[in-house]
Amino acid sequence: MTDETSADAPAGTAGGLGRNERKTVAGPLHTIILLLVIASVSALGYFSVQRAIGTQNPHRLVFYGLTMAWEWATVGYIYWGVRRHGVSFSELVGGSWKGKRFFVDLGIAFAFWVAALVVLGIVAFLLHSRGMNEAARAIAPRTPVESFLWVCVSVTAGICEETIFRGYLQKQFAAWTQNGVVGLVLSALIFGAGHIYQGLKPATVITVYGLMFGTLAEVRRSLRPGMMTHAFHDTAAGLLIRFIPRA
Repeated sequence: MTDETSADAPAGTAGGLGRNERKTVAGPLHTIILLLVIASVSALGYFSVQRAIGTQNPHRLVFYGLTMAWEWATVGYIYWGVRRHGVSFSELVGGSWKGKRFFVDLGIAFAFWVAALVVLGIVAFLLHSRGMNEAARAIAPRTPVESFLWVCVSVTAGICEETIFRGYLQKQFAAWTQNGVVGLVLSALIFGAGHIYQGLKPATVITVYGLMFGTLAEVRRSLRPGMMTHAFHDTAAGLLIRFIPRA
């Protein structure tokens, strides 16, 4: 694909949550292995964070480094799989970062973030999930070096997790079921389950966030606004966490 308009469309679809004739982005075995890796890393993350809770000086720098390493490695695995399947990586992401579309997406990302904060606040209130849980506090940065690396982790999460969950899994599930809504919901559920280390209620809130990210990706036909919002949100949450009351 050479023109930006066609590159903005997801693999195998012309847009719209319910449109059929969606094409897979990788082979079934590739996806199964990815799901097993996500489940294993999520389990390891849960036990690692639980050990960090109550520890006076948890090894946050190690945790940050390992988190970035596995997320970029996972994106590398996805890149290999989709290319092997005959799908370009730009199809997965939806266009390039050049030109005026970048600034349009930046504005959309900011507006989406504000709307998402309102929605997530309402969901958290309805679930009686208030304050900040101990798991999130345990991994939040405390020193200048940790804060710098936290920004790096947040940018990594924005790029990699949107690629994994909205770029790859959402499209793959939509293709398997020939239903965009099912693909969106399944990817959001896995996204929320991957954050279960924060507790059931926070993971539920994150699942709702995943649904919103998935809808944005489907409507915009690009991961760019979601990547920006994801990075903004994680950066702000980590740096400001010490000012949030305990649950």
